[in-house]
Amino acid sequence: MIKKIDHIGIAVRSLDEALPFYTEILKLPLLGVEEVESEKLKIAFLKAGETKLELLEPTNEDSAVAKFIEKRGEGLHHVALGVDSIQDRINEIKEKGIRMIQDVPKTGAGGAKVAFMHPKSTGSVLYELCEKKGLK
Repeated sequence: MIKKIDHIGIAVRSLDEALPFYTEILKLPLLGVEEVESEKLKIAFLKAGETKLELLEPTNEDSAVAKFIEKRGEGLHHVALGVDSIQDRINEIKEKGIRMIQDVPKTGAGGAKVAFMHPKSTGSVLYELCEKKGLK
């Protein structure tokens, strides 16, 4: 069902302020930066071995990540699990009583299909299902 940990999402107030720690101190290669307007986010991906780190900067105070930072501060936001057949995984998870934030996958960063499990069903951890057919 789960192929791997695809990436770990980290909420930051500013990519410009956060990136030097990751690129200069940790020496992680920056894979790219993109804006996901539908989520009101600017995202930077860094390679950390087989997994990526996804830094999430809100571009609007109404975004879910801005609200997260306001409530909890910067830090670990979510763990993304790589899957095949994301809609089948969503259906299986829901059948087992797990509440989903999205019942149908949406397009996320890099064109991936994504859907989030509600943290009230997962021990307070926000998990993302992530399908990247033909994508790295």
